Amino acid sequence: MTAEAGVVGKLSTLDRFLPVWIAVAMVLGLLAGRWIPGLGGALDAVRVDGISLPIALGLLVMMYPVLAKVRYDRLGGVTADRRLLWPSLVLNWLIGPALMFALAWLLLPDLPEYRTGLIIVGLARCIAMVVIWNDLACGDREAAAVLVALNSVFQVVMFGVLGWFYLAVLPGWLGLPQAGLSVSAWQIAKSVLVFLGLPLLAGYLSRRLGERAKGRAWYESRFLPKIGPVALYGLLFTIVVLFALQGGQITSRPLDVARIALPLLVYFGLMWAGSYAVGKAVGLSYERTTTLAFTAAGNNFELAIAVAIATFGAASGQALAGVVGPLIEVPVLVALVYVSLALRRRFAAVPAEISP
Repeated sequence: MTAEAGVVGKLSTLDRFLPVWIAVAMVLGLLAGRWIPGLGGALDAVRVDGISLPIALGLLVMMYPVLAKVRYDRLGGVTADRRLLWPSLVLNWLIGPALMFALAWLLLPDLPEYRTGLIIVGLARCIAMVVIWNDLACGDREAAAVLVALNSVFQVVMFGVLGWFYLAVLPGWLGLPQAGLSVSAWQIAKSVLVFLGLPLLAGYLSRRLGERAKGRAWYESRFLPKIGPVALYGLLFTIVVLFALQGGQITSRPLDVARIALPLLVYFGLMWAGSYAVGKAVGLSYERTTTLAFTAAGNNFELAIAVAIATFGAASGQALAGVVGPLIEVPVLVALVYVSLALRRRFAAVPAEISP
């Protein structure tokens, strides 16, 4: 039996057929947004200070069980591993935005609105959904917690700066049309606080208080198995809500969606494969290489969509490009979870890092 077959065989029915459930959730969301009058508007209206409460609820429910599994006493061993941290920073904040900029201009030279929307997607590094892809692919949970926290800090500091550089400065140097971006550091900080800070705090407190009251054995053998399936329910709920919100736009403009999808497919594939090659080259274990790859390939779709809508309007091409991001990212990264499991045996010769 191959390594990946052994892993898949141990999964529950919910886990094993996850691609099917995700496909069903996407179709249900699209059809609901298209055929139920006023649903998208009603869901979009449930906002607090610009943050969509249905999406926030789904992401919080999705992330909490995964972050409750993290052994926070091991984070010191992750933060000391420069083979992981430096490649992650370079891939996320240098290579990722530059690659999306290049693909947007190469493949959408005649569609400036979609091109700008894709560049915004490339700037929004993933701090939420990546934790569940990493967990499904048997990545390093502690490393994922560190890298998404690192991305969150850089997102607050660098998102606006990189947006100005890639939309105004670099196109000006190259003699290309320029665009602007209206986004505040507080808007980004709110996204980080809601989509990472709250579930991270809840997961940390669950671990500390649960172990203190009942011990680690009870916490990991009794408590975690009970809350584990909740993460996938949260994922499916988030997907239904997200696609219900934008179902009308996606289904009414299929050719535009196809044009936007092409650079996204190339982007996700190159970032994931390139990150795997980097992890293998620097001697990371399978678990940390997987974490490096998914954190580099994923994007913060909620932030990208919010910024595009706030700057260019809900009916803009930039907003549509942001919406198409998760439409492509979700099935692609689910597929890459299974590719990761298939690659697991190639890392057998690399010793796993030992955390304190």
